[in-house]
Amino acid sequence: MKFAHLIEINDPLNPLIEPLSRKQLWRGLVLRAETPQAFIPWLDNCVILDRTETTLVRISHYGDVTVHDKVVLHPQERVVYQVPQQKDIPASSLTMTIEEPQPGAFFVRFEYDDGASDADDSAQAMYNDFRRSAYEEADIDTIRTIRQMAEEGQLD
Repeated sequence: MKFAHLIEINDPLNPLIEPLSRKQLWRGLVLRAETPQAFIPWLDNCVILDRTETTLVRISHYGDVTVHDKVVLHPQERVVYQVPQQKDIPASSLTMTIEEPQPGAFFVRFEYDDGASDADDSAQAMYNDFRRSAYEEADIDTIRTIRQMAEEGQLD
């Protein structure tokens, strides 16, 4: 299943929303990779096994489920999560890309790919709809957490 959606970050028509800078937004996306427990409440533990300037190799524990992944950072532009196939988990990826169609007008595009095709049967289609909705809610929560961190001065 492939799925993508955009979340608007700065809305120049809404003065109630404090605009984020690219630096703040980028720092928030990087923190989501470095300290995912602050963004994913059901995550029990995440350990960074290896780190370079542009990659993180991690192991995450969700109850009895363990997930190994690699995060690739494209500074100020994109964060790519790559999950190789492991046990009962198929290979998948999540890409978060900062888009700026006009100066200061930021969006984040979230793109999911689990390597499987969208199924034609109604049960799988319903399951995929549920997953899309869950992904979108999680991404909205990610941006909400980044905003809160910015308000608290954690992203400057």
